Amino acid sequence: MTLRAHYWLTASALAALMAASAPASAATPYSARCAAFAKTLRGHWPDASTRVTRAAFVEYGPAPKPDPRGFQYDAVTPLKAHCDIRAVMAERKGVDGQSYAIKFHLRLPRDWNGRFLFQGGGGTNGDVGDALGAAAGVGLVTPALAQGYAVVSQDSGHDNAVNSDPARGGAVAFGFDPEARRNYAYASLYAVTKAAKAAITTFYGRALRYSYFAGCSKGGQEGLALAHRYPNAFNGIVAAAPGMSLPRAGLAQTWDTQTFARLLQPDASGVRPFGQFSSLYSPAELGIVRRAVLKACDGKDGLVDGLVMRADQCTTADVLPVLRASTCTGDRNGQCLSRAQIDALAQSLSGPRRRDGAPLYASFPWDGGIGAPGWAVWKLGLAKEGVPPLNILVGGSALPTIFQTPPVLASVDPQRLLQWQMAFDFDRDADAIYRTAAPFTESGWGMMSARSPDIDAFRAAGGKLIVPHGAADPVFSLNDTLQWYREMDARYHGAAADTARVFPVPGMNHCEGGPATDHYDAFAAMVAWVEQGRAPDRLHGVAPAASPWPGRTRPICKYPEYARYKGTGDIEREDSFECAR
Repeated sequence: MTLRAHYWLTASALAALMAASAPASAATPYSARCAAFAKTLRGHWPDASTRVTRAAFVEYGPAPKPDPRGFQYDAVTPLKAHCDIRAVMAERKGVDGQSYAIKFHLRLPRDWNGRFLFQGGGGTNGDVGDALGAAAGVGLVTPALAQGYAVVSQDSGHDNAVNSDPARGGAVAFGFDPEARRNYAYASLYAVTKAAKAAITTFYGRALRYSYFAGCSKGGQEGLALAHRYPNAFNGIVAAAPGMSLPRAGLAQTWDTQTFARLLQPDASGVRPFGQFSSLYSPAELGIVRRAVLKACDGKDGLVDGLVMRADQCTTADVLPVLRASTCTGDRNGQCLSRAQIDALAQSLSGPRRRDGAPLYASFPWDGGIGAPGWAVWKLGLAKEGVPPLNILVGGSALPTIFQTPPVLASVDPQRLLQWQMAFDFDRDADAIYRTAAPFTESGWGMMSARSPDIDAFRAAGGKLIVPHGAADPVFSLNDTLQWYREMDARYHGAAADTARVFPVPGMNHCEGGPATDHYDAFAAMVAWVEQGRAPDRLHGVAPAASPWPGRTRPICKYPEYARYKGTGDIEREDSFECAR
């Protein structure tokens, strides 16, 4: 799971930012139509409980500046004048006594291009989103709203401002209500899709030409859930770094926590302090890991260039001998790794297992992006920034509360979350993600899983699916995604690529970041595939300024191909490479 990029900008502040540059004669009638939106849609909502809480006209002008903690979309391209709508549906009282509803945010541009984009969520959701159509991991750097798309986002049926209960784990408290779980998993997606499509066609008085979904992490899981459960809803889906096996990945987070915590010295009461996780591997020591991976596997693609293009060809057997050559003979000094550090890293990447060795989730690839800040923040935390491991903060609260049945009380205290994870028994407790118990008639796995290779109905409807995924993703394993694709390709007798294409991104962490060419436009590739029949064999990858190679370009090839150097030409340029097997 990822931390969702939030843009806390009120509608009034947004309106103030939008300079009044459109002609008044054009704005006035549209503004009046926007003001009358609630009346216009009365009787047209698929869910009769839907009510509009805000409809305001926003003039043509600059996009709000990206939040410094979130995805850095292009804030230069101006947004089109549009109607900004907030609405709510399915208001109810949960079995846990909390008040729930599905809230959504819809923006309808005056100069509409006939297309619709559903902007996926992230993490545990609970935030209605900005509905600008900008998201990490999918390539929507220029907000879709600025391109003329009608855009919707939603909170997935619970509100962090309303349903966050400290006594039940804070923002994950909705896990105690079965319908809130179901809405988070998949049900709210279709409810909001139907509402948004009804609003668009009624407001504009004409039919949609194309419908798209784009999201990363939990948003990637949402995209796959739509393909499986509502196969006729979208023409194209970009499901980046998808949490297709979300509950199993929750097991992996607890596995990691136990693995690395054993490197900590417990205090007199036997408690291992969560605040010391980030000291387990220094940045210099993580640099040793990266260099060992590159030494073992960088050349397997035919060129030593700091990128392991063949992630599925880099194995523990390749890397461990190199790492063990750097084993410390004395105290830690930043120039070596202890045997315990090496073993913990290998155990983490092996994925969670029962005592008999049976896997509970996929293993993780060895990749040159291991140890980058976007990797370390999940496994270990970041000492300089004072960020604890997200595997404790996020995974330690989601697994007991959202994924397992029955849910158990989580905590907002990281130390208590760590202690719960340390007490987790993978032989005794892991099956809780597959259990049901009244009033939970669906298991966490049954609700959340979007991993089935059966996309028959989506394929029959002509849908297209693009799945970019970082090789050094510390949350959802690329190996799981590749195995899913292989199963799907077997199901369709080698023709899965007619419908779905996976694009491994060497070096990339979760949705973005890492030593990688992680700037690419998967969404534009999807549109070209759906509307022009141009199936993408590669994505154009660019390394950002923060990478070791600013401006480097590489083809990000569809699996099972990889970028192979042609033997001549500038190694910093994409045209010196070909996609090969």
